[in-house]
Amino acid sequence: MNEKGSAILVLEDGTVFKGNAIGKIGTTGGEIAFNTGMTGYQEVFTDPSYYGQLLIMTTSHIGNYGTQKNEQESDKINIAGLITKKFSDGYSRTSAEQSLQDFMIHQGTVGISDIDTRSLVRHIRDKGAMNAIISSESLDIETLKKQVLALPKMNGLELSSKVSTTDAYEVLPEDPLFKVSLLDLGVKRNIVQCLVDRGCHVKVFPLNSSKAEMEAFNPDGYMLSNGPGDPSAMPETVALVKEIVASEKPIFGICLGHQIFGLSQGLKTEKMFNGHRGINHPIKNLKTGKGEITSQNHGFVISKDSIDSQTHIEITHIHLNDQTVAGIALKNKPVFSVQYHPEASAGPHDSRYLFDSFIENMKTHKK
Repeated sequence: MNEKGSAILVLEDGTVFKGNAIGKIGTTGGEIAFNTGMTGYQEVFTDPSYYGQLLIMTTSHIGNYGTQKNEQESDKINIAGLITKKFSDGYSRTSAEQSLQDFMIHQGTVGISDIDTRSLVRHIRDKGAMNAIISSESLDIETLKKQVLALPKMNGLELSSKVSTTDAYEVLPEDPLFKVSLLDLGVKRNIVQCLVDRGCHVKVFPLNSSKAEMEAFNPDGYMLSNGPGDPSAMPETVALVKEIVASEKPIFGICLGHQIFGLSQGLKTEKMFNGHRGINHPIKNLKTGKGEITSQNHGFVISKDSIDSQTHIEITHIHLNDQTVAGIALKNKPVFSVQYHPEASAGPHDSRYLFDSFIENMKTHKK
């Protein structure tokens, strides 16, 4: 074992993996998930949508290019813990500001390395999403098995309130063309930046904001951000979004925002056996017939069956791996949403056109 000591990973079903401690020495738990991206680990770890999850990185080496502040998607690491095969204490990138090890210690993040992540991912793919616990301070397997069973299930868990801003704030471009009220369910910085780059004066509102507060900004459109947790555990937010949709103004929803929008229109969401997490997920745009390689991070999805009974909603995008719903739109209003991350960060830029579509909708509505 390494000089940092031993660590142990215990799954809800009793499966045990032993490895080396990384990051802070401690104990942490949550739903275990895996990300298939080969780059962008700092963006992933600081994505608020990962709040409360133990994350397996399937690529072999993590930490080799260090960290730097401008690659963070929020102020802090949001994953509950890190699981990896090979972990690099050092880094080779000259522009990096510190090692991932120091970054994790500073952020209080517990992790485990040197385990067979291929075996672990195969196990989760067979058995489905489940809770797990990592500890580098206690190696008592029986005690950890009891602790992991006491962890709350992701089904029915509201987590957006843990990562949403507490106070509204504004981000302005040099030459403002549009005003956007953004509901922060756990927003990534690059979503705001993609709007600002297109001339949007963005006001970011806390989760518990009212329609009146968001409308007082006199926006040309609304953005519903990404975020963590179970959308069905957020009835107040669903009611708010239903009010926003009734305003007739353009709306663009991403990930959790997409799911909340769907619930506001009478659709249903469901927990996935295994979520979609990575930067290589294939999507088909049903309107253009074109394919997109996308960045994704979600464990819930809108039920395709629930759309069949809604005549005012159309499916615009599907995930080509499993045919799940990846995008919807209202037929009679400039309102659309997608299940993936068009801002990427990390990931390909195939889907950035969706921000342009939102801009066009606001331009048309202003006329």
